[in-house]
Amino acid sequence: MELQTCISEYLAYCKDQKRLDGKTLKAYRIDLTQFSAAISPDDTDAIAPAVIEKYISGLHQNYKPKTVKRKIASVKALFHYLEFRDIILLNPFNKIQVRFREPATLPKTIPLDVVEIFLKTIYDDYHSAKTDYRKEKSLQNIAVAEMLFSTGIRISELCQMKSSSIDLNSGKLLVEGKGSKERRLQIGNGDVIKILKEYKQVYAERIKKSGYFFPGPSGTAISDQSVRRMIKKYVNQAAIEMKITPHKFRHTFASSLLDAGVDIRYIQSMLGHSSISVTEIYTHVSTAKQKDILTNKHPRKDFNLE
Repeated sequence: MELQTCISEYLAYCKDQKRLDGKTLKAYRIDLTQFSAAISPDDTDAIAPAVIEKYISGLHQNYKPKTVKRKIASVKALFHYLEFRDIILLNPFNKIQVRFREPATLPKTIPLDVVEIFLKTIYDDYHSAKTDYRKEKSLQNIAVAEMLFSTGIRISELCQMKSSSIDLNSGKLLVEGKGSKERRLQIGNGDVIKILKEYKQVYAERIKKSGYFFPGPSGTAISDQSVRRMIKKYVNQAAIEMKITPHKFRHTFASSLLDAGVDIRYIQSMLGHSSISVTEIYTHVSTAKQKDILTNKHPRKDFNLE
């Protein structure tokens, strides 16, 4: 069977039956299109292990290990589907051992004093706004930034948040994460709930019309690009000399809770990680708690050597 036809059928299966989200489907499409263009046999049964190994070797020369890992996983998933559907007799991946060490990259966090400066800059923009439009826009910017920092949700989760998913009276939030997995979060800070209530009141009509808690100017959900632009704008305005991304708020949320002594399994639940091993990377950046322990708990502090 022609490889391109198989890829089209597989992507349709991922969309209609596996119900994968748009970003995952896009990544699969890019990876599989690249694979199809890079190899010579058009017939899936003619794709031998040596062809796959040569392709993987080329990936290692052009991409970072994390990207290579994803691209291999995309192709491997395709061949697993073809084998499951009896489209191919032999899966070439059954004869290949794909193992390589991916270097650990520690999550980059935002110092808390920088988070405070960033938020204060947006609040100042709101209070000094000369027009209703500026005031309303900066109010939404505050709501977005406060939501990212106070809950640690992904930017995709924020953008797609339904208006029915948040109850500001109780502070409860229902988040639809990766793979349509739902989790419940609690907004605990009273000041954050207060500003979100103010935002909801001002944006009530637009929220009701779009169905999203953060509507964009076109009446649909706010885009992640617009959130990134907003963050970049206030980083520049505050003269902050570091790059801040939406995901860094998530990293900062997690590492700050770990520093405060919160059990890592609670943090895993709040972040929506399916495996504790993903959350454990934050233990490597939790230096404030280590300093407290080693300063105040280590027995060396009680030695008198004079």
